[in-house]
Amino acid sequence: MVEEELEPSSELYTALLSAYCRNSLIEEAFSTFDKMKTLPNCQPDVFTYSTLIKACVDASRFELVESLFKEMDERQITPNTVTQNIVLSGYGRAGKFDQMEKVLSGMLESTTCKPDVWTMNIILSVFGNMGQIDMMERWYEKFRDFGIEPETRTFNILIGAYGKKRMYDKMSSVMEYMRKLQFPWTTSTFNNVIEAFADVGDVKHMECTFDQMRAEGMKADTKTYCCLINGYANAGLFHKVISSVQLAGKFEIPENTTFYNVVISACAKAEDLIEMERVFMRMKEKQCLPNSATFSIMIEAYRKEGMNDKIYYLEQERQELETTSNASANDDDSESASFDL
Repeated sequence: MVEEELEPSSELYTALLSAYCRNSLIEEAFSTFDKMKTLPNCQPDVFTYSTLIKACVDASRFELVESLFKEMDERQITPNTVTQNIVLSGYGRAGKFDQMEKVLSGMLESTTCKPDVWTMNIILSVFGNMGQIDMMERWYEKFRDFGIEPETRTFNILIGAYGKKRMYDKMSSVMEYMRKLQFPWTTSTFNNVIEAFADVGDVKHMECTFDQMRAEGMKADTKTYCCLINGYANAGLFHKVISSVQLAGKFEIPENTTFYNVVISACAKAEDLIEMERVFMRMKEKQCLPNSATFSIMIEAYRKEGMNDKIYYLEQERQELETTSNASANDDDSESASFDL
């Protein structure tokens, strides 16, 4: 485009920067960003900064986030609600609650960057995932007082948090409230309830919820079957683990790393190490890369049986996989570095 003397614009450079960010090429993104600042007609705007900030948050480069905010202030570019929500989410995931509270306080006091339902969902998720139900409920009421109306995802977050703490009465009351306000129960709604019962091996209520899910025409997904398999494993019903895996295959449910990990974990709980190894082989045949959780589950199963030779070979395989992944990442970096626009 440059060779053909097409005039570059701020939008074009932001798109290029965004492409680098989506591929975790932070240095290249900043190089593009610095180039923009030298061109009078291509100055970065709030969308440019938001894109770059999101990439830094995803990479946990929070020191860069602070410097970008400072630069925005110097350039009199006001962050929008989307930008602040990105940062809030990142701080929450990283456990940086003081910074998260600082950003949120700024939004509550702002006249141009007010919190919205996404802000609400982020904060409720953070406290819900931590099991801090009181704080979650307190913030829910604060956001409501601020005039922010909940959506289906908001209620799903509440249901998931109550389920993890086994607060089934509150979980049910939220579901009833959704019905009352005519908010549809979604796959995520049912998954959260199934997961709550699966975690404690309450097969009766888990199956009842799954049957209701199907009766209402709601399509099960990978997480649904992961929860079912985990629930049956926790209850010691290994034959139902097998039938759930077969049912997932019948309905062509996508099998990701999490799915295989749950099945491998179920095999380990049943002390069926031969089947565990068979599932592990199938996982690799399906080009589904094992992760640290996969190896941890299997190593612990072998350790219980005193199978040190199996542990040794599994550790070797893990190291080979990590080496291959790092080499692949380096190859990608060298290719992108040689790409000359």
